[in-house]
Amino acid sequence: MSEFLLHRIIIGVMGGGETNERNCSVAFELGKRIAKEGWVLLNGGRNCGVMDASAKGAKQNGGLTIGVLPDGSTGQMSKWIDIPILTDMGMARNAINVLSSHLVVACSGGAGTLSEIALALKCRRPVIVMGWNPGTSFVKYEKKGQLYLTSTPQETIQQAKLILEKIT
Repeated sequence: MSEFLLHRIIIGVMGGGETNERNCSVAFELGKRIAKEGWVLLNGGRNCGVMDASAKGAKQNGGLTIGVLPDGSTGQMSKWIDIPILTDMGMARNAINVLSSHLVVACSGGAGTLSEIALALKCRRPVIVMGWNPGTSFVKYEKKGQLYLTSTPQETIQQAKLILEKIT
């Protein structure tokens, strides 16, 4: 992945826009820990669910946040996003999320999150699935060392460090 090296590590945080308070709390903690590592947080940029919570956690802890929005305007953008990227591409923006990230962390989500996991694996980006099981279709990627399952933000950051040592 040497062609992808940047001056700062970008961690893609994917997850549901419609989720519960517990998942938002975990996403906030993940964003906080990403910022504390000095990494950039990239997500879908919207003002809901995992996107809003992870950006808030990063921003409130001195981090830089990038939001790759599905729209052509900032009307539904999280106030915690520093750099909005307006795509007007709808779900197709998921490819930008994945390709712009050194690694992808998939928080609890639905079909959109599953599509981001699949795209990341297809593009050979490492994926950490935190706190949920994406299903048996991804087991072969876990065996290959491309997909990792973690339970907590702390464990996720530890795993991310190990992965980044290998790819940067």
